[in-house]
Amino acid sequence: MIPPKPVRRLVLGPAVPLLTLLFLVSVPLWIIPVAFLGTVVPGRWRGLRVLWFTMVFLVVESLMVLWLFVLWVGSGFGYKLQDERWQARHYRAMRWYLDLIVGAGRHTFHAGIDIDLAHADLDATEGTPILVFSRHAGPGDSFLLVHGLLRAGYRPRIVLKETMQWAPAADIGLNRLPAYFVKRGAPRGTGTRAVRTLAAGLGGGDALVLFPEGRNFTPQRRLHSISRLEELGRHDEAEEAREMRYVLTPRAGGALAALEGAPDADVVFVAHSGLEDLSSVVDIWHGIPIDADVHALAWRVPREDIPRVREAQDAWLQWWWRRLDAWLVETGGEEAVPDAVVEAVAASDVEPPPV
Repeated sequence: MIPPKPVRRLVLGPAVPLLTLLFLVSVPLWIIPVAFLGTVVPGRWRGLRVLWFTMVFLVVESLMVLWLFVLWVGSGFGYKLQDERWQARHYRAMRWYLDLIVGAGRHTFHAGIDIDLAHADLDATEGTPILVFSRHAGPGDSFLLVHGLLRAGYRPRIVLKETMQWAPAADIGLNRLPAYFVKRGAPRGTGTRAVRTLAAGLGGGDALVLFPEGRNFTPQRRLHSISRLEELGRHDEAEEAREMRYVLTPRAGGALAALEGAPDADVVFVAHSGLEDLSSVVDIWHGIPIDADVHALAWRVPREDIPRVREAQDAWLQWWWRRLDAWLVETGGEEAVPDAVVEAVAASDVEPPPV
């Protein structure tokens, strides 16, 4: 349940700077017990690293909330927020925010974060809008993807869960930009209509970000989705889902709505590895990527290579998801796949469905 907007603005927003101040004042009280904890849990000074990153995050979050307030006042108390100049200032603020958060994560945990968007020849200055369809697995993947797009010069439009509005910086900033928060229990079709509208407004240098799986990948969710398909008698679809080891079967509705809304946009598919094992609080604590690597790779498909018929687009999307899974199998190694799916995944090397 998300509090109403007035509560979020008048309570949650001001609470972040106050919480940050209290946290900074109490840091000396935390250091000794956290340092002791670091001697009895695995990882080199894991507790102190988490404490430091938490402090940096709260400070950056507070500064972002204050800067968004300044932008609101400067825009005539919100009157000019939709003007292109003020939209650009909000995108610059978003990039500054993510530069600091991602940079702090990289240096604090000595994590190698490699988001290879150059492989897809992404350059916002060329003026072609893009639709970004990404795998969804692990905390922070949306932050890393949006950060990579901002660094490439794009203005991302994001579709994300309404629970993200608990975070004041994301709530305030994204509600001023083209974005859509997926509401739980919304009438059927609400989300696809919103995605179509977002896509229809794309211009040169804009990017619409979607996670077609609809939720974070976990092995348990993969098995549950396969069982559900079997219960519904959709055995062929269950078999296809079973052959993909590291992804969930994509829900085509949002992606097809985006293709319909932006007929002139290219499509970029993104796969990443290194975050998928962090699906709970305990996993995150034990699996923080200390001295580890997070890799991502993108593939760009020109609009002329995308099917025009809806049924063909669905098959094309499924084919591409098998290809993302093939890259993940290759990245993780065949020994990481406990069941006999390597041959099935290798079928991703065949040609895609005809346009």
